[in-house]
Amino acid sequence: MNWQGILPAMTTCFDEELKVDHGFMTRHARWMLDSGCMGIVSLGSLGEAATLTFDEKIAILKNMVAAANGRAPIVAAISALSTAEAVSLAKAAADCGCEGLMVLPPYVYLGDWRETKAHVAAIFKATPLSCMLYNNPVAYGTDFLPEQIHELAAEHSNLRAVKESSTDVRRIAAIRSIEDGRLQILVGVDDLIVEGATGWIAGLVNALPVESVALFDLAAQGRTREAFELYRWFLPLLRMDTVPKFIQLIKLVQQEVGEGSARVRPPRLELAGSELDAARAVIHAALRSRPSLLAKAE
Repeated sequence: MNWQGILPAMTTCFDEELKVDHGFMTRHARWMLDSGCMGIVSLGSLGEAATLTFDEKIAILKNMVAAANGRAPIVAAISALSTAEAVSLAKAAADCGCEGLMVLPPYVYLGDWRETKAHVAAIFKATPLSCMLYNNPVAYGTDFLPEQIHELAAEHSNLRAVKESSTDVRRIAAIRSIEDGRLQILVGVDDLIVEGATGWIAGLVNALPVESVALFDLAAQGRTREAFELYRWFLPLLRMDTVPKFIQLIKLVQQEVGEGSARVRPPRLELAGSELDAARAVIHAALRSRPSLLAKAE
């Protein structure tokens, strides 16, 4: 598992009956891979995993593995209320052919370090798959400190990466300062991509993969002027990934560019009224000034 480049945190498409639309998801995944993405992350928060049944999750993973057909790895996000369910999902993901796991802290219960460590350690031990620890204290209330990440990496050889989403740019340097270079550091906040990470678990890539890949490549190559020029254009959209209704917003962008639907599963509801109007205004303003060299050929 190569934890580098852009790995989309893929949305889950629903049909008019709010059932998983596997046909669209196959086309969507292949489109992003064709655009230069290095793999797919399924069942994350952006994928509305909390609203999916266990069987739906397995069906999605099998479909994604088949869609990629060996050309790129499929990563399963492992999140659950209980450690037992998380371990079961990790084992099932391995059986489905996934090549990596994105490991989250337990939902709802915010344990102390001893409890949280035991939870993620059980997932690491469940399979030999390469694992990425997801640190997002803003969303989940659990903050994996650099020293704790180092402790986990020392005890689990298959912990190979960290998705750092604390929104603190100093964390990337802090993790690097106590690690020996074995861990890849990826970011999961869309407006933090030019800060020097080796990978990006991206959200807006679901709607704009060409621009996302170009931005990451320019930043990675040190082409600062070009990267910031594209970044300035992209930033109003990237910031949609950093607010509570990021799922509704990113799916709306997909719909507005003709690559998906704004449908979400309750308790989420689609944007409406002035909130919808404001979001569309931002999206349409960005699309009107979309960089011509990167604009999708119609």
